Amino acid sequence: MKINAFADVSLRALMVLAAAPGATLLTTQNIADAVATPYNHVSKAMAKLRALGLIDVERGRSGGSRLSAAGRLVTVGQVLRALNTRTDAADCVSPGGTCPLISECKLRAALARAREAFYRELDEIVVAELPGSTQMAPVFQMIGLRPGLQAEAIPAP
Repeated sequence: MKINAFADVSLRALMVLAAAPGATLLTTQNIADAVATPYNHVSKAMAKLRALGLIDVERGRSGGSRLSAAGRLVTVGQVLRALNTRTDAADCVSPGGTCPLISECKLRAALARAREAFYRELDEIVVAELPGSTQMAPVFQMIGLRPGLQAEAIPAP
């Protein structure tokens, strides 16, 4: 199975937020830089994650995002189910018309069961438990945050 780009960006954003200590707020730009993805894509993912209740957002000059209580417990399977925009694993129903075999198609049902098995396997993996400190240290350093996640002053040129 393959996940879509939106789900991929969303999972990576959740992992970055999960690695940040408790009350630390990260801006959408910080997250975009950390996951090497354009700001607009990350911004859309953050809006969806907020709508799902997985992140808390504080607005303003010193605002940003952090994982919510629900975000600390969510599994990869739950996130992928919530972000899956396809109703069929195959293109049984398309703008060009419906497949003539759809009425008693056993393949469609088998693909749906396979997708659910994929999600069930990922239901065992809590997103917040995925990132490790050695994995995230260079990422946070790259976006200008020290290990304690205090923003470093960038010297004037």
